[in-house]
Amino acid sequence: MAGIILRSFVLLSSFMFSMSNTLHLPTNTEYTANFSHSSLLSVPKNLPLQTTILDLQSNNISILVMSDFSYLLKLKVLNMSHNKLSELDSSIFSLNKELVYLDLSHNLLAVIYGQFIEGIQHLDLSFNHFNSLSMCEVFKNLMHLKYLGLGAATVKKSDLKCFQSWRLQTILLELENLSYYESGSLQILNTLKLQLVLPKKDMDPYFLLYDAVNSAHILELSNLNYATTHIDAESFKNSKVSDITMINVTLSWSNIVKLFQAFWKSSVQFLKVEEMTIMGAIESEYFDYSATLIQEVMFQNVTITDYRFSQADVYTFVSEMNILSLTVTHANVLFMLCPSKPSIFRSLKFPHNALTDDIYQDCSNLANLESLMLAWNKLKKLSKVSSMTTHMISLQNLDVSHNSLQYETGEDCHWPETIVNLDLSENQLTESVFICLPTTVKKLDLHSNQIDHISWEIRQFAALEDLNLASNRLKDLPDCRPFGNLVVMNVAKNSIQTPSPDSLYSCATVKAIQAEHNPFQCNCDIREFVYREKESSARLPKWPESYRCAYPETLKGTLLQDFHISELSCNRSLLIVLIFLTVAILTLSLFCLCKYMDIPWYMKMIWRWTQTKQRTKNKRSTQQNLQQNFAFHAFVSYSEHDSSWVKEFLLPNLEREDGSIQICQHERNFVAGKSIVENIINCIDKSFKSIFVLSPNFIQSEWCHYELYFAQHKVFTENSDDLILILLEPIPKYLIPARYHKLKALMARRTYLEWPKEKGKHRLFWANLRAAITINLVESDDELIT
Repeated sequence: MAGIILRSFVLLSSFMFSMSNTLHLPTNTEYTANFSHSSLLSVPKNLPLQTTILDLQSNNISILVMSDFSYLLKLKVLNMSHNKLSELDSSIFSLNKELVYLDLSHNLLAVIYGQFIEGIQHLDLSFNHFNSLSMCEVFKNLMHLKYLGLGAATVKKSDLKCFQSWRLQTILLELENLSYYESGSLQILNTLKLQLVLPKKDMDPYFLLYDAVNSAHILELSNLNYATTHIDAESFKNSKVSDITMINVTLSWSNIVKLFQAFWKSSVQFLKVEEMTIMGAIESEYFDYSATLIQEVMFQNVTITDYRFSQADVYTFVSEMNILSLTVTHANVLFMLCPSKPSIFRSLKFPHNALTDDIYQDCSNLANLESLMLAWNKLKKLSKVSSMTTHMISLQNLDVSHNSLQYETGEDCHWPETIVNLDLSENQLTESVFICLPTTVKKLDLHSNQIDHISWEIRQFAALEDLNLASNRLKDLPDCRPFGNLVVMNVAKNSIQTPSPDSLYSCATVKAIQAEHNPFQCNCDIREFVYREKESSARLPKWPESYRCAYPETLKGTLLQDFHISELSCNRSLLIVLIFLTVAILTLSLFCLCKYMDIPWYMKMIWRWTQTKQRTKNKRSTQQNLQQNFAFHAFVSYSEHDSSWVKEFLLPNLEREDGSIQICQHERNFVAGKSIVENIINCIDKSFKSIFVLSPNFIQSEWCHYELYFAQHKVFTENSDDLILILLEPIPKYLIPARYHKLKALMARRTYLEWPKEKGKHRLFWANLRAAITINLVESDDELIT
């Protein structure tokens, strides 16, 4: 059972409405125990001590005892309606000092004894089985009572004496099973509002009606199903009532007209009829519209049982009323007649009917009409609506929402210049509607139509202050230039993905823009919209919680205020400049690095070497033996400035007359017609060793450096040890250019032969050199270098 107990911060819906006008209970700290509709036979035990609202309605509880509620000292509201209580000792609530609301209606109560506590403000004992209302002793302490519901089979003046001194706000008197009523009894009651449920039995309600209209200012009559023969125009002439509501009225047309005629001459100012059924045939009835105090009449949910009648008889009865306000709703009205003479109508409301475009066409007797409501009907053409209003020269408010209105370009529209509020929502209008609209309108409601854009070329609506375009098909914010004085604009629930900067700029003066619940595309284009609204969030009433990304999928649901994207990602010009600068810096850096490392020179050498090797390879026989064939023992590289040493010392000491050692020298062995680079590479390839005569002159020679580069490349590619360095003269390292770093590296890690200055060491020098280049050469062709 404890699982049924729920925390709540609102009053129970079953009785909240009845309390709203009489009681003002705090709801922020209330604890509600709800056991309604639980088939209980008794009040649950051990309820939480902090319970303030206890709902036990619609159960099978037949007995209440003091222990049921004595421990609930904070109880304020108790609903015991729709149970099976037959008697009640009101003293069981003596310890519930904070109890203000007690509903015991719709039980089987026939007897109540004891006395209710004085704090109760709302007490409902209606729809029980009381025979009489002689319960004054029970109500003796109810000095704060505001609402009282009672019911009995007999009503006498003596039973109501105790209520004469009270000033109640509302009394509900349920007399469904009334068997006796003493005339004048109701007039004893002292209440602002009287809710009277009339008898179901076939009895003349005249005396009840007469006393009712003289007992309270506000009267609500239910179950008016039987006619009275006594009512005439003088019956209620000096009555007290000013506001009458009749609910569940089932009478003939003749009796309805008589009842209205009686109220027409009374003190009534407001007359409302709910759930009215007209029985039998409808015929023309005379009605005197003169000398009435009635200002407003409302008909809600009207049903006619016999449709074989002249509609003019009914419509004339309504249209000729000389009152300020008329409402007919849920009555299936097909047409409404124009008053036969100038009318004083200021407000006409005909929602939820079947009215068509023919209503009030060419009607010139509604010049005083200020407000017209035709929502939820069958209107189709906006141009016909405009022509309907042509003669309504005082019309300010027009509601034609929830119809099927359309406008086709070219149709004429003529509106009175007085219209300031126009509701065209829930129709089938497109952007062309702005051609037809009155330019004097201040508040325009076009939500839930088919508008996909608004052109700035439309007419100027200088007076427009409030524009509602919610739930349309807009893909961008409207251009606000035609609406120079716009204050509030609603574009919620459209198809706006990215508000354009132009639209934002044109709407800069609009104080409030409702743009929530649109499928925003979170990209670069929306940044300006987000930035503007962050700076002036007051413009967006539901910012930020109702503004979220819909696209892309990865950002779906993200608040717009939390969406961030860098300036670099969105600014194409900045991105291009940055890329250009980056490329320029990298290019410059690479250029400087290449210049420092002499990379262009090396690339040039690689290119030349590759070309030469390719040409040489193409000339070789595909059947060439894999064994390397050498034509020379050594290739000698030297500077021209050192040629005298080579010719006078090197060649004579290495080459023997017997021809056992062959030295390749460029002056005698380079083949004419071939490039220098090709000759160098061929000489190096055909020589067992490469001898380099190093001196300060050598490092000054460009070709010497080429020869050294190609020889070293052969060392690396063929994994050989073919280099012999002869240091003819000492070379300080600072004299070696930076681009000759390979030469520095070779001299640092490779052993070289140093030319001795002492002649005695020359023989050993030449012996070592000859030993280093000695090899048996194969027979070769006449042309040694190919």
